[in-house]
Amino acid sequence: MELLRFATAGSVDDGKSTLIGRLLFDTKSILEDQLAAVERTSHARGDEYVNLALLLDGLKAEREQGITIDVAYRYFSTVKRKFIIADTPGHLQYTRNMVTGASTADLALILVDARKGVLEQTRRHAFIASLLRVPHLVLCVNKMDLVDYDQGVFDRIREEFRQFSMKLDVTDLSFIPISALGGDNVVTRSEKMPWYQGPTLLHHLENVHIASDRDLIHLRFPVQGVIRPASAKKFHDYRAYSGQLLGGVMRPGDEVMVMPSGFTTRIKSLELAGKPMTEAFPPMSVNVSLEEELDISRGDMLCRPGNPPTASQDIDAMVCWLSDTTQLNSGSRLAIKHTTRMARAMVKQLHYRLDVNTLHRDDQSSGLKLNEVGRVTLRTTVPLFFDEYRRNRSTGSFILIDEGTNATVGAGMINGPAVDR
Repeated sequence: MELLRFATAGSVDDGKSTLIGRLLFDTKSILEDQLAAVERTSHARGDEYVNLALLLDGLKAEREQGITIDVAYRYFSTVKRKFIIADTPGHLQYTRNMVTGASTADLALILVDARKGVLEQTRRHAFIASLLRVPHLVLCVNKMDLVDYDQGVFDRIREEFRQFSMKLDVTDLSFIPISALGGDNVVTRSEKMPWYQGPTLLHHLENVHIASDRDLIHLRFPVQGVIRPASAKKFHDYRAYSGQLLGGVMRPGDEVMVMPSGFTTRIKSLELAGKPMTEAFPPMSVNVSLEEELDISRGDMLCRPGNPPTASQDIDAMVCWLSDTTQLNSGSRLAIKHTTRMARAMVKQLHYRLDVNTLHRDDQSSGLKLNEVGRVTLRTTVPLFFDEYRRNRSTGSFILIDEGTNATVGAGMINGPAVDR
């Protein structure tokens, strides 16, 4: 069954957690004891209704303040698809949490309060979703019940956001008027908004086309480990390379090239959970056996001989800084993890800091602080094998790690190899 990952985003108190709670409730994805616990907590808080947002806001501080702080993941399925939901916070100070939740999403749900319209945080999250190349965006105009289901309100917000989205790199944008509290247009069509003829939110999630979002042309298989079970006589001569396929399609007999050595060979067999496969495609994790025994280790990459990734030590990238204790400066030295390859990196230059609210470029900035985004040039100790992030989100992304604390301090999206300016 096909899997769809989606993240919620938007301003504070736009109803993100309530919407997901409603989705879970109306698709009967909540266990009886979970619902009973939410009912008890809602009654104890003095709520006049069952507060479905409590299904997501599990931290004590979240329930006390009625806000989302950490990313909450929930899982549910219908007869058509499986879903992984990332409920991300709306506050400015938790922008890094939104980046984490949306980095692997196929679709972003951006909520807008019908009474307030498009706010600064709405634009910020839409820009971040665009920066992270989330392929599909859905703007849900929530709390339509508080504006008497007025079509004019919905049309005005839709047009305002459409104008803003023209500045972004958005390929698929949809608009749905909903009331998460009442369930209007969430799972079932609302009789209170007969002027809306589009799909409900769940129908859209079940049918949005995601099969072509992954790169099925450029073969990219970073080696995660070498499988050599020499202790078992049956597998004494067995050698395979494990990893997750990040691009292209592999079949037994296909010719592949190993980077960085440049040696070529052919695929002998493919295995998934011990069973032979006739082909593999993203995002499968498989074992690959080759016809020749080559020197291949973790961090190497299999690709097509005539279609290799870029190999470079100088990288031009956009970086979102995630640390609240340090900042990114020119000359900063960090560890970098890209696919399965680890290296050390130095920030050669900070070109500019990008204001995610106005999209203004501040080329006088001396560093990046928590939640800030900027364009940098990195120099790594060994070549990385990458594609542009817009082509492949997996081979075009990396994380930066503080070697002293081993904390992840930055997330990067590769523009391409750096060129001298």
